[in-house]
Amino acid sequence: MTAVRVASVADVPEGASLRVDAGGEAVCLVNLGDGGFRALGDVCSHAEAYLSEGEVDVAEGTVECPLHGSVFDVSTGAAKTLPATRPVPVYAVTVDGDDLMIEVDD
Repeated sequence: MTAVRVASVADVPEGASLRVDAGGEAVCLVNLGDGGFRALGDVCSHAEAYLSEGEVDVAEGTVECPLHGSVFDVSTGAAKTLPATRPVPVYAVTVDGDDLMIEVDD
């Protein structure tokens, strides 16, 4: 595993998400506040919509797909509501100073 810099902390305000490239993978980077950054696959497992364009619910720790409304847990990638039934991948995020790093396979 290799840590790849994908953004700075200031690039992702609390309650927002950002599409980033992490070693060739499209990743949805989410800021849950208080240094709580999460990363999950950006493509919905139901239909190929970008989760980074959806609504983030900080209190629930979820992101909603903008196309059909499936809700995903940003910590586990699990689909919490239909129509999605399959999870999306999750990635480890670390904060290194002002940099956001995501672990990717070598």
